[in-house]
Amino acid sequence: MLHDDAGGVARRTAGHRTASRELVTLGTASQVPTRTRNHNGYALFWDDDVILFDPGEGTQRQMLYAGVSASALTRIALTHLHGDHSLGLAGVVQRISLDAVPQTVPVTFPESGRRWVEALCDATAYYHQERLVLQGLTRDGVVPRVPGELHGPTVLSTARLDHSLEAYGYRLDEPDGRRMDPARLAAAGVAGPDVGRLVREGELRTAGGTVRVEDVSDPRPGQSFAFVMDTRLCDAVWSLAEGVDMLVIESTFLDRDQGLARDHGHLTALQAATVAAQSGVRSLVLTHFSQRYPDPSEFEREARTVFDDELTVAADLDRVPLPRRR
Repeated sequence: MLHDDAGGVARRTAGHRTASRELVTLGTASQVPTRTRNHNGYALFWDDDVILFDPGEGTQRQMLYAGVSASALTRIALTHLHGDHSLGLAGVVQRISLDAVPQTVPVTFPESGRRWVEALCDATAYYHQERLVLQGLTRDGVVPRVPGELHGPTVLSTARLDHSLEAYGYRLDEPDGRRMDPARLAAAGVAGPDVGRLVREGELRTAGGTVRVEDVSDPRPGQSFAFVMDTRLCDAVWSLAEGVDMLVIESTFLDRDQGLARDHGHLTALQAATVAAQSGVRSLVLTHFSQRYPDPSEFEREARTVFDDELTVAADLDRVPLPRRR
């Protein structure tokens, strides 16, 4: 059942993972899969949300290997409609239908690729039980919520990249918050329902005077994540990456083939790592490797010339946790 920006009934599914933030790399090849690398596919676990990015061919089987359930998905996000980033959508959608996943699952994609998305969602005969909302992107900015969507307070936004056809990168930003200190709450005489009232209202009058939330808590910075696939260097790459805790970014080529990267609308490992270093990224995940390079350590050596923080040269079925809060 396809909807255009309309919702369905939603409820949390049994066995849905909670309190976890990690990336599962389902596939890490570029245009051509190899014996060791499947086409693209990335599942981001973010508390109660599970976002599937760029499901290339074979993603449904990779999900099985990785223990990623179709019933857990709360959004599918496509950067663009090249096959290595989207051909797996057909199988994933049919699995969502087969499992009778009850929640609304928005599918985000460049609006110019709508005819391909619709074809993939109805590629063969099956009994349609899925609750999909197709959200075509036409501009940079915050992705609207849809009725029935499972989500927390984190904001999803997009920015248009520079590829050979319309492509968008994604960014998640969790609002800053505060961590309550039990010892200071007890000293101030605040307990039970009064804690929630203090958080909501910012201050609380007690027998001992007025207690401000700042007096009994510490700042808790929100976490952030960016997903950048096929693109040349452009302003959007930098804005998406700025200050994020984790950046997942394509590095199709090594820098000795920078000309090929530019001609085909891609990045090199050096370019990706330079963006991460200059943007203050804490954890860098390189992926989307051309089959022309048999030795993945070359990507690490190149990235390490400019990037000193946490680095993952992704392999299929890796699990990469987000860094601890700052």
